[in-house]
Order: sequence, then structure tokens, then C-alpha cells
Amino acid sequence: MTTPVTDETELAREWRLEINMGTDEAPDWQLCPGVREFQPSSEPNIEDASDYDSDGWASNEKTAQSWELAVTIRRKANKTSKVYSPVHEAIRLAHFAYGDANKVHLRYMNRNGLPEAYEGKAIPTWAPSGGEYTALGETEITFTGDGPLTPIDNPLAGS
Repeated sequence: MTTPVTDETELAREWRLEINMGTDEAPDWQLCPGVREFQPSSEPNIEDASDYDSDGWASNEKTAQSWELAVTIRRKANKTSKVYSPVHEAIRLAHFAYGDANKVHLRYMNRNGLPEAYEGKAIPTWAPSGGEYTALGETEITFTGDGPLTPIDNPLAGS
């Protein structure tokens, strides 16, 4: 007897963001807690490659690609020891740094183990949202890709 296939609509909260708190040689992937919004994008640069030989039909070539990840987080802090989440702090401090220290090695994947997963290095922009006295502390982070965003095997696929 076969099991019937049930298609379910994916939810926006399907994504899990992790930051490498180790090195490239010895990665230490840690969850970025408190994600409230998650918007990945990767835009190709397409150039017109048309010529007279195409009988008037346009031709195009992809010549480059960029990627970006816009995330809104709720800050997490331990009020007793007066420390923020180490992952949040690594992102915030990278925002103020230059060179390699300004780049965050990240990966994101479908948290349910489905095949979609990506890895890359990016430059973060850290922007606290502010707000009224009743608002919760949120920060908008834009990760601007530096180099390729590589599809990877989802590390949660076996979970």
C-alpha cells in the first residue's frame, strides 16, 4: 500500500539562519536566534546580446549575479550577566569592522530538512529599528553578498 502524497504550503518561517562562529577550517555553525523576517534575493545582471543576425529577436546573456539577505531579528540578551546573544554580537561587530573582519560567513536552509540550503560570505548592515515605548527591540540586518551564494546540501536533511 502506498502512502498518499499531501502537498502542504510552505510557511515564511521555514528558514533557519546560522552564522559560522569558528573558522573556515573548523566551522562552528550557530543559530541566529530571534529571526522575525527573512527575505533572500539573488539578482542576475542581464545584458542585451542582440545582433542583426537574429531576425529582430532579442538575445540576452547573464554576465554577473549578486545576492542579499534582509533579516529582522529580536535582540536576545541575558540581563543577569549583561550580555547579548554571541551570534548577534558577532554580526553587530562585523558591521563596524573592515576587511575580512567585516565579512560574516553564513548559511541558511529550510528548517524542515527540505533540499533548499545556501552558504556564502556577506557584509552586514546593522540598523536598530527603534520605536515607541511599547515596541520590542528589533534590528534590521542586510547581508550584502561578497562572492558566490552556493547551494549546499541541507545539513538538517537527516533530522
